Amino acid sequence: MNSRIVLLSFIALVFLVIYLFWPLSSNEYLIQWDKNQIHQKTAFLSDSSLKSDTTERPNILVIIVDDLGKTDISLYGTGKVETPNIDMLGASGVIFDQAYVTSSVCSPSRAAILTGRYPQRFGFTYQMHEFYLENRLQYYGYKYLVNSYPWMPRELESAPSEMMAEKQGLPPSEITLPEMLKRENYKTALIGKWHLGVHNENNPCNFGFDYQYGFYASHSLYALENTQGIVSQRIDNDFSDSFIWEGQRNGAHAIYRNCIQVEEKEYLTNAITRECKDFISTNKDQNFFLIASYNAPHTPLQAPIEYIDQFIEIEDPVKRTYYAMIASLDNAIGDLMKHLEDLKIKRNTLIFFISDNGGATYTHTTDNYPLKGGKITDFEGGVNVPFIISWKDRIPQGIHYNHPVSSMDIFGTITSTLDIPLPKTRQLDGVNLIPYITKIDSGSMPHEYLYWYRGSTRAIRSKNWKMIWNVDFNETSLFNMEVNNLEKLNVRIDNDSIENQLKEQYKNWSMNLPEPLWPPLVRFVYEDNGQMYHFDN
Repeated sequence: MNSRIVLLSFIALVFLVIYLFWPLSSNEYLIQWDKNQIHQKTAFLSDSSLKSDTTERPNILVIIVDDLGKTDISLYGTGKVETPNIDMLGASGVIFDQAYVTSSVCSPSRAAILTGRYPQRFGFTYQMHEFYLENRLQYYGYKYLVNSYPWMPRELESAPSEMMAEKQGLPPSEITLPEMLKRENYKTALIGKWHLGVHNENNPCNFGFDYQYGFYASHSLYALENTQGIVSQRIDNDFSDSFIWEGQRNGAHAIYRNCIQVEEKEYLTNAITRECKDFISTNKDQNFFLIASYNAPHTPLQAPIEYIDQFIEIEDPVKRTYYAMIASLDNAIGDLMKHLEDLKIKRNTLIFFISDNGGATYTHTTDNYPLKGGKITDFEGGVNVPFIISWKDRIPQGIHYNHPVSSMDIFGTITSTLDIPLPKTRQLDGVNLIPYITKIDSGSMPHEYLYWYRGSTRAIRSKNWKMIWNVDFNETSLFNMEVNNLEKLNVRIDNDSIENQLKEQYKNWSMNLPEPLWPPLVRFVYEDNGQMYHFDN
């Protein structure tokens, strides 16, 4: 009898070991690009008959900043850091009070800006991840032995291998702004953060940029650690911070020029500005399209000592460094604007300024107050971002526009302004904002609905209403945005018909979306007044 128990125990142990160590890697997530769409794209971009014949040809500057919340800056009147140069840019154009990004995390949000499409339309549903858990033992280890809160590991039946994860990114079948403008004889450049792929097929040198400088990953060091004059600040109570520092300047975190790795010694915010100014000077006598993609104030927290000294009264070293990074970013933007003025080309430059998502509250650098939530969440603190359009003498100056708009509208505004023919084989979602802000089309709004989708997490925004729900956790919040746009009062109980109407609208939008190209890695838990909310990432 005892020998039988021993044998059964041994067999059970063997099965347990096999279960725990069985590799999760699966061909299910082998990414293969749509060859038919690639052929359509090639045909579209090579068709010279589709070139614009408009005489309206401004230079175009798109400034994308990283994890900058609306309440971090003084542009909206409640900021923690005075940002006179960003404020001045707003005063020279239109400030959008309800500007939304398509995702509250970096890479899907940036994919939408470049394509003018919801990223879910081409499977770019989740944040890109450099690695996944290799087996269930790692999963249980993280779940029960590692304090990773508010990041909770997801139990996956299968996961991409390291090789498969490397192919994650913007599909080469997508048609991007730089590719369309290159066909229009614009000189094009991406300077700064990319975060849309590291593979040869989806790094920035394969999407129409004549010039590239920056890094591929979600983050990079602003300066090598122990650089004289630079303060490096770790965040002890942020689980993600150790991963951030781990990347250093290696691999996708390294600095590249035209996709060849280079050494950079200057503080990265300044180096990005330097490269932008050089590109503008080189191309001042012809039309250019420049994406100035600053990684500030995304972690790791590093700032020049002269900016740290401006906030010496801030006792918390984490917040002090964060504020210093924002002040440095503001000065960089002022430097860029002065350069356009000095070259006498600002009048003919259409300028956009936007953050890729809201402030990252989990880093303890910001709280986005009075907005609810932050990066990773679909509450206003995560998706309602600072947004400016400036075009001297062509659009109104110093006004606020208060209807919902989308980051995808950058694509729609640029292509419409230049009268560029659009591909008929793609569903485009961005619209031209110029008629709305110049009151040519004052009787309607740019978007009747806006949508968000990351796995079990969904959200929809209309003029009056916003609803967020998670189908796995039975969490549903409905907010009347006309009465309270700070999402303080959940009015779902009294509005069954509104909930049903919004869910039906959402169903119609999402029914033909393809499967995500890769799975989420974690669930992010956001807590507000004792209520827990879960967001896939």
